Amino acid sequence: MSSYDAVGLMKSINENLAPFRKSQSEVMTGFGQMSKAAMAEGAVSAKHKEMIALAIGITQHCSGCIAFHVKALRRLGGTRAELDEVLALCVYMAGGPGLMEAAEAIAAWEAMEPAPSPGA
Repeated sequence: MSSYDAVGLMKSINENLAPFRKSQSEVMTGFGQMSKAAMAEGAVSAKHKEMIALAIGITQHCSGCIAFHVKALRRLGGTRAELDEVLALCVYMAGGPGLMEAAEAIAAWEAMEPAPSPGA
């Protein structure tokens, strides 16, 4: 079992950034607008952009980025097969360190698995 807690990490990041969001509201609003614009549907789909962002987060060793982009990829209908292919590219481009971060992405994916329907 992984010690990586993607859901807890996202909660902690959001809580820790709350005062910064207030004190630097213009910066955070600008960051949010940039994110929205960069991730919008265009010639490249929003889902593919999330896969790219996840790959960058993995190769930059950013656990928070991994958690948030796995969550977004799931929201956009990403599949485990797509995740695995993105992770394979990360391992190819980042070697062993990419493989270690890929483990975090897998743990995040599994932690965010929807609960089974009652009676299923």
